[in-house]
Amino acid sequence: MSASDRRAREDLIGLIERARQGRGRAIGRLITLVENGASELRELMRLLTPDTGRARVIGLTGAPGVGKSTTVAALITALRAQGHRVAVLAVDPSSPFSGGALLGDRVRMQQHALDTGVFIRSMATRGHLGGLAVAAPQAVRVLDAAGFDTVLVETVGVGQSEVEVAAQVDVTVVLLAPGMGDGIQAAKAGVLEIGDLFVVNKADREGAHSVVRELRNMVALADRGPEDWKPPVLSTTAADGTGIAKLLDELDRFSAHATGSGLQRGRRELRARREVESLVLASLRAALPTHGGAGLEGVATEVAAGRLDPYTAADRVLSASTLG
Repeated sequence: MSASDRRAREDLIGLIERARQGRGRAIGRLITLVENGASELRELMRLLTPDTGRARVIGLTGAPGVGKSTTVAALITALRAQGHRVAVLAVDPSSPFSGGALLGDRVRMQQHALDTGVFIRSMATRGHLGGLAVAAPQAVRVLDAAGFDTVLVETVGVGQSEVEVAAQVDVTVVLLAPGMGDGIQAAKAGVLEIGDLFVVNKADREGAHSVVRELRNMVALADRGPEDWKPPVLSTTAADGTGIAKLLDELDRFSAHATGSGLQRGRRELRARREVESLVLASLRAALPTHGGAGLEGVATEVAAGRLDPYTAADRVLSASTLG
């Protein structure tokens, strides 16, 4: 190892140590390394791993306008009152100009800006489908290792291509609001399959009770065994904190169920599997040759001309990438 490599490793270790002490600037720098896919990322993940797996990761998703950020802010207040250290990862759409986070949900959570027990970070999706940034799992790992016992992941909207949050968190909270679409539309969006808890926010508005009733009816129709978790449908008005205490109680009840039934262990193993799989595929994609007879461009020309079938073409590219 060269002298410069040793210094870089020592700097990284120092940064990790400051992050473990809860220093926001150090945590932010580590997440920036994750977002940028820095050369230190592999070593960073190796060093952080012994301190991970402790945080409860809560995903919140829902259509724009249902009050996700307001709900997150209310949850932070309630969790801090219970003594929890809370981190928030607000995953925003990317700006078409800068590639950075567009919504900047942190402005809605300014009341917590000076609280050293709270860390809030916006992260851009950078075009990644599924409602989550591709670097989100590693960012959650950083927050977990930094000592936050609760990590709230707020995702971009919800839709048929945006249910990935369920595979990346311990519990998924789906938010809806009156006037934002009925239960049938929610079913089309796929949220009935991913939700562990359903929350109808802005419950003081007209039509809220109808949304709650429709959702409860649809949840009741699902095929579940007697030991399976039945997602509750709750009402909140996050702007004034109404219903947030009940939401926390239900989150705790779900955690107890998930731990006792083995659901949490299964989800975390699936999450790890998908994380490893995505890294393997990324490495393979980077190793694929693009030029030459066995390169992607070359075989694509052959397939398009009908001189080569796609399976044989794929075999050639894979062979070239592994042999190379």
